[in-house]
Amino acid sequence: MQLSIIIPCYNMERYLPECIDSLLDQNLNPAEYEMIVVNDESKDSTLIVANNYAAKHDNIIVIDKKNAGVGAARNTGYDAAKGKYIYFLDPDDYLAKNTVTTLLGLMESNDLDILTFHSMPVVKRHVPHSLNIEHGVKKLDVQDGISYIANIKHHNEIWWYFIKRSFMVSTGIRFIEGRWMEDAILTSELFLKAKRMAHADVDVHRYRILPTSAMRNKSPEHYNKVIYDNANAAHVYGKLIESVPKEHEKAEPCIERLKTRQQSFVFFLMVRLMKSDISVDKIPEMLTGFEKIDAYPLKKFLGVDYHGIGYSILVFIFNRKSLINPFIRIFRTFYNIGK
Repeated sequence: MQLSIIIPCYNMERYLPECIDSLLDQNLNPAEYEMIVVNDESKDSTLIVANNYAAKHDNIIVIDKKNAGVGAARNTGYDAAKGKYIYFLDPDDYLAKNTVTTLLGLMESNDLDILTFHSMPVVKRHVPHSLNIEHGVKKLDVQDGISYIANIKHHNEIWWYFIKRSFMVSTGIRFIEGRWMEDAILTSELFLKAKRMAHADVDVHRYRILPTSAMRNKSPEHYNKVIYDNANAAHVYGKLIESVPKEHEKAEPCIERLKTRQQSFVFFLMVRLMKSDISVDKIPEMLTGFEKIDAYPLKKFLGVDYHGIGYSILVFIFNRKSLINPFIRIFRTFYNIGK
């Protein structure tokens, strides 16, 4: 068993077939890979769709569990995985045709802990073929994870890299459960531990942009939870930053980039606060907590990874406590009128 693909599902009956079909269209021997579909107590026909596929394909395993969130669902699939390599894929996304064999070959020939690759955002159009895989893959620049973070801007999400399962098991790292930003935390945790990782300049993954996605859910309860979970992620990153060995030659630029990522959680938390119903009176307490871990003021946010006039204006306001409350009150007045 070379690869375990873990697919956590909640109400994904519409998109799961395209996801699974793209994995079946990879020119792989079914005995070499498995798809583990974890149904997180969906209310639609997701479980029926998954079971129908499993009845036709022996390498598709369906796990039906009580709803506990995407982190718990991914952990459940991870615990059941038997493959040498692990891949976490969302059910509303899919892969370009015949790309997985190339990735597995790169993992194997370079003895990698982690291999990253390109993802393409899609809305309605279907893009079944890789844009560049037929041109071959350049020789990989293999480096440890600290150097990778220092040299390359990385994404928060989990679906743009393969992981060697024995490596992940050895770290003891798992998804936090019951909170959002669980993939952002796990990604940086794993990268910091990796001894051998690389980026392949290969177009592989399709990220479907949905107005109904969890991160775009505007219900007050969910929206506010994401705000508080962003705050939690900023505090977790404080510990991650402290764990970077100072003697590493790339420690300083690695810490710099992790600081940027940490402060991005604070920045986007503040942006969400502008549109939320959380009292502005709670903001000083939040900012005091961020000051204690050097995540505020936003001194490390603007730079190579985040730049532009919009970011600059908001950072100017957010870094001045006297401006935050009146700014948010005024913004909310016009935002609520425009709803």
